[in-house]
Amino acid sequence: MSRLMHVSSGPYAPPVPARELTVTSADGSRLHVEVHGREDAPAVVLSHGWTCSTAFWAAQVRDLAVDHRVIAYDQRGHGRSPVAVAHSTDALADDLEAVLEETLAPGEKVVIAGHSMGGMTVLAAAQRARFREHVVAVLLCSTGSSRLVDESLVVPLRAGRARTWLTRKVLGTRAPLGPVTPAARRILKYGTMGPGSAPHMVEACARIVHACPRAVRYAWSRVLDTLDLDHGVRELAVPTAVVVGTADRMTPPVHARALVAALPNCIGITELAGLGHMTPVEAPELVSAKIRELVASYVEFDQVEEGA
Repeated sequence: MSRLMHVSSGPYAPPVPARELTVTSADGSRLHVEVHGREDAPAVVLSHGWTCSTAFWAAQVRDLAVDHRVIAYDQRGHGRSPVAVAHSTDALADDLEAVLEETLAPGEKVVIAGHSMGGMTVLAAAQRARFREHVVAVLLCSTGSSRLVDESLVVPLRAGRARTWLTRKVLGTRAPLGPVTPAARRILKYGTMGPGSAPHMVEACARIVHACPRAVRYAWSRVLDTLDLDHGVRELAVPTAVVVGTADRMTPPVHARALVAALPNCIGITELAGLGHMTPVEAPELVSAKIRELVASYVEFDQVEEGA
């Protein structure tokens, strides 16, 4: 991955993976996958959001790979995954299933953490056979299942048709983001991060988001505009924890609270005061700790039971 696609030093610089592989999805799309940590350790899968890449999870990878096998992949068209023809929630589910099939042993159990569109990927795949075979717990970070444009707070207007129209224009723009300048950092921070986000956090996110090809950004914006995965929430039967920042403008807390109300097995919501949409970057230790808790509670327990 080019240095222009992420920061090259500090806590958000991506660690070098133990191995890399290319996974082929159902429609032939190729996905870049990285594996970190020991092969015999409990497995965690990380699914990033819109306009991001595996680099978004750098802090979690560095923390968890000490005693977990961490599998991170680039969504189609993002990072080092080539641009694909199809853009849909079904394609996202196909891609996740392909990653699970290629990286896990038959019957092996895993925790999945999904941020934003990565959380939507989890919801889209919740009723798939491979998902149900492997996934024993989920962490949903800063995500929603429907009405994303209607509920977005990126445009500072009262809810209604005017705000929805303007939000659709802003999020669905075909304009290039351009270089990472001070003005670009301010805009990205306003839209996606809390007001107290440290400059190195903003820089890390800006490098990642600005590296996303504009055609890919636009194509997925159309999918998110019409997103309806409420049925996927009801299908997600495994223990699921939810994290959201109270200052999230992209997927504000109304989405997280709706998920909590509809999930069959929600084990709690964590609302982070003053944080924005990029919770794994803004609260790296907390997000890593939540993943660790899920692994300790569900993956290791299942392994003990199977070996008993």
